[in-house]
This record gives sequence, C-alpha cells and structure tokens, in this order.
Amino acid sequence: MAQAKQSSDNASDVATEIATEIAPEVASDVASEIASAPASSEVPSAAEKKRASKRDRSKRDTTIVATPDAASRRGKKGAKRLRLAHAALARFQKEGEQGKGEQGKGEKGKGDGGFALPLAEAVAALCATPRAKFDETLEVAMNLGIDPRHADQQVRGTISLPHGTGKKLRVAVFARDEKAEQARKAGADIVGAEDLAERIQKGELPFDRCIATPDMMGLVGRLGKILGPRNLMPNPKLGTVAANVIAAVEAAKGGEVQFRAEKNGVVHAGIGRMSFSESQLRDNVLAFAKAVIALKPEGAKGSYVQKITLSTTMGLGVGVDIRSVASA
Repeated sequence: MAQAKQSSDNASDVATEIATEIAPEVASDVASEIASAPASSEVPSAAEKKRASKRDRSKRDTTIVATPDAASRRGKKGAKRLRLAHAALARFQKEGEQGKGEQGKGEKGKGDGGFALPLAEAVAALCATPRAKFDETLEVAMNLGIDPRHADQQVRGTISLPHGTGKKLRVAVFARDEKAEQARKAGADIVGAEDLAERIQKGELPFDRCIATPDMMGLVGRLGKILGPRNLMPNPKLGTVAANVIAAVEAAKGGEVQFRAEKNGVVHAGIGRMSFSESQLRDNVLAFAKAVIALKPEGAKGSYVQKITLSTTMGLGVGVDIRSVASA
C-alpha cells in the first residue's frame, strides 16, 4: 500500500508539471482531480480470484420462474399446471437448501436426505422448465445399495419401455445365410460376418447395438477388446446373442434399454424424450425402476434403492420420492 501511495504521489507531481507547461489556467484542476483519485490497488493473486469466483457462484439464484410467455402458450389449463409444477420445484429447491446439513436424517424411503418430490410432480416440474433448442432426453439415475465389485451384487438387464425411448438405434447383426436374410427383413441396419468384423477392426462402428447368432460368437469373441469397453459386446443375458434374430432386432428397434450398475452402484439410462407427454414419461420411469428393483441381488444388504433422480440433458436434476415409485 505504501508503494502504491508513493506511485500515486509521483504521478500527481509529473501530471501537475505537464499541465502547468501546457495550460497554466487548468493546472490546479488537474492536480485536484489526480489527488482525489483512489490509489491503485495491488493485482489480485490467482488464489484470490478463485475465491472471489466461488463467492459469486454461491450467490447465484437458481430458482426457476414461470415466464408469462410460457404460460400463455399453454392456455388457462396449461398455465395452471405450469404454476403448480414450478411451485413444486421451488418447494424442492427450498427444502433441499434446508436439508443440506441434515443429509440422511429425512424420512425413511425418501432418499436424498429426506427431500424429494412424488414422481408425478417431479415429471411435471421438469416438463415445465425451459427447454433447450433440441429435443432433450429424460434421464433417470438410481443409486443402489450394492457393491458391484462383488460377483453376487451385479445388476444388469434390459427393459422394453412402454413408449420407447424416442431414439432411433442403428442395429448391426452378425449372421449368415438364412439368419442374415431374416435380420435384414426385421430392419437391421448392418448385417454381415467376416466382412463386418474387418470393418470393426479398422475402427468403424456405425451402430448402437450389436446382435449375434450363437454360431457367430467364435468370430465376435475376437472383437471383445473393441466392443467390450463400448458396451456393444453381444451378451446372452441381455438378449443380444439369440437364435431368433427377428425378435432381437425388433426389440432393439422398439426402444429396448440396456442398463448396468456402475462401479459406484449407480444405474443410469435415458428413458424418453421431453417431447413425450407427462403420462408417457411417468410410465417409462416406472417400468425402468421396477425392472431394476426386480433384479435385486441376493448379496445386497440394507436398503436397496437409496435415491432416484430425474434430469434432462441440459437441465437440473430433481429427486424422486422412492415411495411414490414403489407403491405405483
């Protein structure tokens, strides 16, 4: 601070001398303005900038407000539903702030520290929030009380959602002769054998789901290092190794969702588009949640489903009351 003050005094003296030489009549005014100017402060360090940025972020208001434009587009009934949805979301955010210091002390079965919305309110709140410029996906994440590192606590399966996912999957099928022709008629995008394996080895993966007939697994097994990390490896437990290729292709094209518990015990999947109706999204969420609950492993101890969260691709997440899902 002493250096800054000395620098300010020196600048004042020099400016006064220059002003006196150029325009003596304004010299006094220039000197008074410089003298009254605040002394220059030191440049903040990187750590101080970081702390200031954190303080700014903590002060931001994240409350969602229903805009008049959004309400007018929905008419009188839509405006009422919009207000109710935003009221529910505001209540969730308020209770969430109050419960941050009391995680785990909420009512049993609610998850997320005791503050969560019933499924219907959670879906309505997300449908009422502002949308991105594209058709976002509604995603569900379920925190399970398991340790996937143990073989007897694995959770993995498939579910055909009542209303599909809204996403067009590209399906590849490893098959020969008659099975290959059946796969093409069923709607498979890519059908092949050795030629398809060569494309995959070159790094070409123009598909989202891979199906194989049992006799092709000897060939497909060599591609495990490529397909495995991408969750594309055909698996009998998931129905992607099947003699009935027609049923397998139709299931994949019809909105079948594969899920698997991650290392932290979280099962995550996209279960529909935000352009779906609220009832369609609720049905898909219930179907997915019940499929995961039905696969509770024998080795799981304590509470199995600990938390359920719904979120959109670019939006916020909303906790769901577990009891509203289990009792539906």
